[in-house]
Amino acid sequence: MLKMFERLYPRAAKSRTDWKRLRSLSAREIRNAIERDPEARPTDASFWKKAKVVLPQPKQTITMRLDADLLKWLRRQKGYQTRINAVLRTYMDAHKP
Repeated sequence: MLKMFERLYPRAAKSRTDWKRLRSLSAREIRNAIERDPEARPTDASFWKKAKVVLPQPKQTITMRLDADLLKWLRRQKGYQTRINAVLRTYMDAHKP
């Protein structure tokens, strides 16, 4: 399953996740970690019967003019386009009628 994820999402696979360590965990160790995770919610068979794969909509490519110093500041870290999107989305969400 993890190898399939890495093939489907190669950029995500290069994240901060320690894939080698994760692959070395036993099923019991994974279950124990899930049980200790306050954000994990248990699921049952009925959940999976109704579950659907929902893929995110692809981003649209645009051309946008930004001040040079602003762009330089944004590009200092990896993922600057994702951050720009998040800032604009937060602004949009805050100003919805």
